[in-house]
Amino acid sequence: MTALEVRNLHKRYGHHVAVNDVSFAVEEGEIFGIIGPNGAGKTTTVECIAGLRKPDSGSISVLGIDPAKGRAEVRERLGVQLQESSFPDAIKVAEALELYSSFYRDPADWRELMERVGLTQKRNAHYKALSGGQKQRLSIALALVGNPKVAILDELTTGLDPQARRDTWSLIERVRDTGVTILLVTHFMDEAERLSDRIAVIDGGRVAAVDTPAGLIAQASAVQQVRFRMRQPLDKGVLTELPDVTDVEITEGRWLVTGRGQLLSSVAGALARAQVVAEDLRVDQRNLDDAFAAFTGRTPEAREPSERRGD
Repeated sequence: MTALEVRNLHKRYGHHVAVNDVSFAVEEGEIFGIIGPNGAGKTTTVECIAGLRKPDSGSISVLGIDPAKGRAEVRERLGVQLQESSFPDAIKVAEALELYSSFYRDPADWRELMERVGLTQKRNAHYKALSGGQKQRLSIALALVGNPKVAILDELTTGLDPQARRDTWSLIERVRDTGVTILLVTHFMDEAERLSDRIAVIDGGRVAAVDTPAGLIAQASAVQQVRFRMRQPLDKGVLTELPDVTDVEITEGRWLVTGRGQLLSSVAGALARAQVVAEDLRVDQRNLDDAFAAFTGRTPEAREPSERRGD
């Protein structure tokens, strides 16, 4: 069942076209990632979905409801954690959760939610005293306190240390396991690859590709490389004649074999037949960074500023 659908979405600011005919659908219970370079249109797209911005044209359906026409109803079913979220320094964790829960007709038990995100021991801590990871967990809890069926999470681990990021990832996976559909906007390729069931690559306000992480990587490049060392002599032709091999380079006893298809098994079989042993053998795996570069012509940015004004 489709939980969220965007069709032919357009949004411009003056002469700047931020979103240009974006379409995708998110299935119920999946984590759907959105990646793209700075100014690609990601944040504008999710703000239109959340009803925070009005599209110029196109249609949006959240659980069968148009956010522009049924904003109050969508608000009860959609949780949002935006890239830029701030709270009064003096507000306490428990106070924030209790306050936000009062905004909904059928909220989650905010005390149970506070326990679930690991903030019970910080219930009386002021917001300004929380670490970056704790602030993000609070932000996620506030997005979930309304018992949403769909949650939008925008750049939820920016600025966190590696351990806090992994803890946040585990939390998101647990949230998904409760049946919440998640729309995840991120510029971290490892995060998108780890969490997302499917990913949309948005570039220049358009959807460049939609697929599983593995599917995007396969689309981007079928090229493979196998590296190894050998102490025994071997005729280079043993490998260059293999149908899956396109190139063989040898530098100071180190071999680099490039090819496609079943390259690793082809090379391993040829070495076995020649009765030579490869040392330090490894396969260079393509990843989502390579797919990102292939679809957008750019490498992922280490830090992505807010797109609210430039997107």
